[in-house]
Amino acid sequence: MKTILYIIQKEFKQIFRNKGMLPIIFVLPLLQLVILSNAATFEVKNIKFGYIDNDHSSTSRALIEKFNASTYFDVLTDFTSEANASSAMLEGEIDVVLEIPRHFARNLQKEKYVNLGVTINAIDGAAAGVENVYITQIIQSYNKNIRTDLAQISDAQIQPVYIDTIPLFWYNETLNYKTFMVPGILVLLVTMITLFLSGMNIVREKEIGTLEQINVTPIKKSQFIIGKLFPFWVIGMALLSIGLIIAKIIFDVPMVGSLLLMYVYTSIYILVILGIGLFISNFTDTQQQAMFIAWFFVVIFILMSGLFTPIESMPKWAQIITEFNPIKYYVEVMRMVMLKGSGFMDILPQLIKTLVYAIIMNGLAVWSYKKTT
Repeated sequence: MKTILYIIQKEFKQIFRNKGMLPIIFVLPLLQLVILSNAATFEVKNIKFGYIDNDHSSTSRALIEKFNASTYFDVLTDFTSEANASSAMLEGEIDVVLEIPRHFARNLQKEKYVNLGVTINAIDGAAAGVENVYITQIIQSYNKNIRTDLAQISDAQIQPVYIDTIPLFWYNETLNYKTFMVPGILVLLVTMITLFLSGMNIVREKEIGTLEQINVTPIKKSQFIIGKLFPFWVIGMALLSIGLIIAKIIFDVPMVGSLLLMYVYTSIYILVILGIGLFISNFTDTQQQAMFIAWFFVVIFILMSGLFTPIESMPKWAQIITEFNPIKYYVEVMRMVMLKGSGFMDILPQLIKTLVYAIIMNGLAVWSYKKTT
């Protein structure tokens, strides 16, 4: 026990002695949390909007005003022809072009039906899909209002029938995307910092030659590994604490569930990441090699964790692979506990899988670590 405490004390002194590492460990990740949580969003705003009004009626102008009043569209210009609009979209000056046909108002009155042409720049398919939804909603709203205005006198006694939906949004009533992203970004930072630090720590001992000296001492393999990894476990828990404070103060993210439950799960999850970092360090000789391999795996884990894109939208084979992704479970648990108020039984499947993952990875790490006596 004294040996473990000695190694832990040595590691903490070594960490805090390096003044250049402290900002990297504590300051930069928190800045990333603030910046990424504001920048990482699927909301599409400031859509550059142009239109071709071939009708020039009060009815067509009212439709344009609908788009002008929207907070998502910047109505920039009125094109005189389709060729001019296409040229502007080719140059990247316009994202969406709405074409209103001739006799737009007259056809609405007589035929109660008219076609509108909408051209969307779909280089970014996801953004184009969102823009299409916005446009459809505005046109439907306009269509609902124009029915009564264009009704014939003979139809005045006929009351139109409407079906209204009243949505009720659970867990994120304001539809604030930061509420969804902040827990995921916090998972990302805790994972990356603990993985990189643990992965490079033992490799650094190899580079400076102290690992060989430690290997010939009577220190047991388990004592050495526990003493080496425990400081980074503490750092991971500290990052979580500071991140949760920032999430609440700056982003006002609701924390409906139990903080204790989040810490219990995180304490097990960090063991998984530390085991992966140690396993990587056992097969690398330089810090650059360890960083490259850790980065290779962490990018795959993050992109397939459901942090940015829904797992349900992935191909079936990819969904099967995500079952072996520990970051996926941490993202799920953080969002479940923080936003839904999930309890212990709700996260029990993720907890069991993470615990098994921790035992396997740390077992492999200890087994692969070669200590000479």
